[in-house]
Amino acid sequence: MNDIPMPRALDRSVEADLRRIIDMKTKPPGSLGRLEALALQMGLIQRTTKPRIERPAMIVFAADHGIAAEGMSLYPQEVTAQMVANFLGGGAAINALSRASGMTLEVVDAGVASPIPLDGYTRASLGHGTRNFAKESAMLRDTALEGIARGAARVAHHASFGTNVIGFGEMGIANTSAAACLMSRLCDAPIGECVGRGTGLDDRGLAHKRDVLSKALALHAQSDDAIDTLATFGGFEIAMMTGAYLGAATRGMTILVDGFIATSALLVASKIAPDVLAYCVFAHASDEAGHRRMLAHFDAQPLLQLDLRLGEGTGAALALPILRAAVAFVDEMASFESAGVSDKSV
Repeated sequence: MNDIPMPRALDRSVEADLRRIIDMKTKPPGSLGRLEALALQMGLIQRTTKPRIERPAMIVFAADHGIAAEGMSLYPQEVTAQMVANFLGGGAAINALSRASGMTLEVVDAGVASPIPLDGYTRASLGHGTRNFAKESAMLRDTALEGIARGAARVAHHASFGTNVIGFGEMGIANTSAAACLMSRLCDAPIGECVGRGTGLDDRGLAHKRDVLSKALALHAQSDDAIDTLATFGGFEIAMMTGAYLGAATRGMTILVDGFIATSALLVASKIAPDVLAYCVFAHASDEAGHRRMLAHFDAQPLLQLDLRLGEGTGAALALPILRAAVAFVDEMASFESAGVSDKSV
């Protein structure tokens, strides 16, 4: 794993000064709640008492999954390419929410099976979708490693323009099945606790999905290696998001973590390099069944709970204004001394 970006633990040298600045704003200590914790986290990540948000970006990775052949999605596989075209045309939810939040949006073909009818996306495809992991591993270990490298490379591209806050989204029919199996194996959780309705399965469809994935997990031997697990069950977009997390943390970016699929990629990344978690802000709690359990695994406190289950990075885009507020109060709010206000000790 010598070529995989390996984030370091946070440098806490500015922590005391930053806490003092936050505490001396014209407010009772702690009264801005989670905003204070966010400001502290961003300052530690950026190693400054004056954190900033520079050119925030969203990268949406799209890919197809061989497991879709088992009939566990309400939508056919060609919808992946059609939705990528929708992203490129500016008409998807992530387009609207990225614009509203002021995020640069990049769309990456990580391995879409059908032709994409429009230009304007980044070509980084690892193939025309993964293999069906109900029958064989989704990809080779070397392919998973290449996906990690390509995801890190997309982050490096944005870093070259000054991006210091980034989020990752995804598109891929049947990718909730991949995420559920990754969660089950890496969290040692029963598959029934990991499987959800995805795009809206009824009870019969949910039972079928649970049965197929249970058999797939039994087919593949246990492995303590996160990369082998990624290769067995993951998707090309999940592999690239794994590398993107590691690359972003290595470059000192604040990372906005989206929903179930995006968090499954973080699960893989955290098994490779646990220090990646210090750079992450969990944006929201998805309405997908396994996501809340995955958040509990991380002992995470998401910023928002809006019953989202779309993916695409939408929850991460919605959380960016909260980060802007955290930075703004540190930068713009007066201190007791500068405002001539007596603090509680006077």
